[in-house]
Amino acid sequence: MAEQHTPRSLIVTLYGAYGRTPDGAPLPVAGLIRLLGALGVDAPSVRSSVSRLKRRGLLVPERTADGAAGYRLSAQARQLLDDGDRRIYERPAPRLSDGWVLAVFSVPEAERHKRHLLRSRLGRLGFGTAAPGVWIAPGRLYEETRHTLRRLELDTYVDLFRGEHLGFEPTEEAVARWWDLDAIAALHEEFLTAHEPVLRAWEKGAAGPVPHLDSVRDAYRDYLLALDSWRHLPYTDPGLPGELLPENWPGERSAEVFTRLHARLRDPGLEFVRGPLSSG
Repeated sequence: MAEQHTPRSLIVTLYGAYGRTPDGAPLPVAGLIRLLGALGVDAPSVRSSVSRLKRRGLLVPERTADGAAGYRLSAQARQLLDDGDRRIYERPAPRLSDGWVLAVFSVPEAERHKRHLLRSRLGRLGFGTAAPGVWIAPGRLYEETRHTLRRLELDTYVDLFRGEHLGFEPTEEAVARWWDLDAIAALHEEFLTAHEPVLRAWEKGAAGPVPHLDSVRDAYRDYLLALDSWRHLPYTDPGLPGELLPENWPGERSAEVFTRLHARLRDPGLEFVRGPLSSG
């Protein structure tokens, strides 16, 4: 399935990449419209998506220093983006010796809507399902899980445990039951199909002039689209040890492609961003 870059997702990605100013200053609406326009998003879609993010409490309206209309990140949104950095940019080598974290929850029938919220949140953290009401993830995700459940006030419904898998089936077979590895691999392959040729073009261009890539606008566009695609993957893929994964697992390759695109394009993209924001 072709990648889908929604206006709302691109706005979040833009703030995550370039919008966390040290002083928390807002980004001007006019600048956001120009920056999203470079990605093919029209002004009405930008305004509509910004309004939805405002209603969700992620963006806060505030005038810029020169009096223009703008939006800054809420404290909640900034925390979410800061937490996401560890997943998106830091991929420590997973070790089987890290063990597992188990989440066991029970929600009263009168609050059954919390049950769906818990399942959804655990899934978005990268947990697999070991049994009904029993969710499992690599042990290194414990702190992030604890912090997230407390922030969402879901911790009273959950018990967290650390442990190791002792049987009876081999752990690699159990892992294939706890997670849909085929679906996760397909997402990595989709990322590679879309963005590996972009990386090759930029690296080829480094050896000589490539006019259609020789601009900070292209760097910004290619980086934002790659980041918008990649930032969901480290949550869908929990980062399992290699010995538990099928042969030729594409996750390591897709992580390498994103890392190289980030190193090559992030800073040149910033040069393009500064123009619309300074004139917003």
